[in-house]
Amino acid sequence: MKCRVLILIEGSGASGPLYIQAAQHLGLHPITLSADPDQHDYIAAEGLEPIRVDTDNLEALIHVISQLREIYDIAGITSDREAFYATAAKLCRYFGLPGPNPAPIDRCCDKFTQRRLLAGAGIPIPDYRLAANAAEIESAAAEIGLPVVLKPVVGVGSTGVLLCRTVDELAKHTTYLLGGKHTWRSSPRVLVEEFAQGPYYNVDTMGNEVVSIGTGDIDSPPHFVFREDTVPAALTEDERARIEDVSLSCLQTLDLGWGPANIELRWTERGPVVIEVNPRLGAGSQLVQLAYGVDLVTEHIKLVIGEKCDLRRKHSHTAIWRNLIPDRDGILDWISGDIQAGAIPGIAEVKLDVKPKAPIVRQGDYRDCMGYVIASSPNPAQTKAILQRAVDLIRWSITPSPTLGERQQSVATHLPPLGRVVPGKK
Repeated sequence: MKCRVLILIEGSGASGPLYIQAAQHLGLHPITLSADPDQHDYIAAEGLEPIRVDTDNLEALIHVISQLREIYDIAGITSDREAFYATAAKLCRYFGLPGPNPAPIDRCCDKFTQRRLLAGAGIPIPDYRLAANAAEIESAAAEIGLPVVLKPVVGVGSTGVLLCRTVDELAKHTTYLLGGKHTWRSSPRVLVEEFAQGPYYNVDTMGNEVVSIGTGDIDSPPHFVFREDTVPAALTEDERARIEDVSLSCLQTLDLGWGPANIELRWTERGPVVIEVNPRLGAGSQLVQLAYGVDLVTEHIKLVIGEKCDLRRKHSHTAIWRNLIPDRDGILDWISGDIQAGAIPGIAEVKLDVKPKAPIVRQGDYRDCMGYVIASSPNPAQTKAILQRAVDLIRWSITPSPTLGERQQSVATHLPPLGRVVPGKK
């Protein structure tokens, strides 16, 4: 009898391990296909070996999977990365496996196309323009009115996204995006958007069902680096109903009724305004599991292998994710306290993604996070207190380096919650 396997196309350091562990729990053998297997340390940690293949080449993927089919029983194919989710969907269709329609995913990954579809359906979104050069960006910003948000039409993790509040900031970020510093997967196209102001919410869905509504806050405007996420968000019944209605309208309009999706919005003077719809599982699946007992990764895999998913809530807790974000560039001298923080009752996970002597170069996106802490308990106030107690135990020291953009000469030591800058030792 052939071994049942789940094919994973690439993988991220955040969700990739969750997919591997969930697959194994379901009795599947996970096989990752990657253009650069060396970047996936978590796969080797599970005693697995990825297969090297050009994951941007559909024919190459079909060839490798066809060879694997001679050895294994391929139960399903998927990816936790947005850039490869449509590719996985195309492979599912080719091999006759359950999966989403790839066309809506491709359309949704293009933020301009997504905007046009949502606007056409009357769904509230920020005012926006498409621009391909500096003159068009300047003209669009003038029409919309400052402040505006500049973002690449295709991208994830807030990469290349900036709130521009002045003409100088607009010109500087335009030069960054179009002057060769930003990496484009295709010809440069920029969205110029109205800045929708108000509390931020994110919605996790599966199929045509809203599973969770969370809330978050930004650490370092004008960049969009998230400091904290909380599930569930504190909402009135009316607010919850309006967010759910808008979210389900997005899914219907974008034809995303199969599998997971994540919807980001802000509550403005107009009510909920949709910022972005991501045709994939959101980054907060661990929070959903802690808050409600619903494992979205496992339920997604069930769909992928043709089984029925179960989205029933087992309990109602509050879960909070806090990112550990440096306040300067430099060289990380030391970081400690993670073991003590992880031992606190109510702390679900503490993870450090950096090691001593690592260069710290802030990019203004998801790559700035040095690690995170997750707390959970039945009570919102209690969860916040547990989280803060753990975060206060985690300390680090960064020596600013002129070559990394810092001119200060002293050693910067992080001592939460005060965040004082003092010379000293660990």
